[in-house]
Amino acid sequence: MKSLKTILLATTLTAGFGIFMGTTDAHADSLYTVKSGDTLSTISHQFNGDNSLIDLIAKDNNISNINMIFEGEELVIRTAEEAAQAPTQQEAETPTVEAVQQTPTPVTEAAPAPTVAADSSSAKEWIAQKESSGSYAATNGKYIGRYQLDASYLNGDYSEANQERVADSYVAGRYGSWEAAQAFWMANGWY
Repeated sequence: MKSLKTILLATTLTAGFGIFMGTTDAHADSLYTVKSGDTLSTISHQFNGDNSLIDLIAKDNNISNINMIFEGEELVIRTAEEAAQAPTQQEAETPTVEAVQQTPTPVTEAAPAPTVAADSSSAKEWIAQKESSGSYAATNGKYIGRYQLDASYLNGDYSEANQERVADSYVAGRYGSWEAAQAFWMANGWY
């Protein structure tokens, strides 16, 4: 009888210890909070060392424009291996070929295309006018110049050439294009 009590006690202690310590899943999704200056590329590099997760992060978080993420936004991050092991909910709900063939396709009229197409130079100029009225000498606290860049980005060189170079680099890294930066500005009142 003593050995049965010992086994029961040992089993109970082991189970309790397991509950106390908690369990971890080596393949659990990570939750990442977007910081200022982050892009899907930099986040992918943090988690996987390359750009291979960009599309996966966008898909898992319903990001339609991979060049537009917002500071404070929480993203679910899975590694490429985790994605290969478990299909996403959307993939699980994808209809079969037979179901697609049986579903009639509705006829709809296409919406007219927007008449104003922004190019990089017009989007860049638009932002410059909104931020500083186009002045390289404009200041607003720690924001400097034509594109109202954080003074730390300019490293003490407030020349027109450096402002242009740094602004192009900032926009390419954060938004991918001046058009995307303009779209963000229009939605948020800043870029």
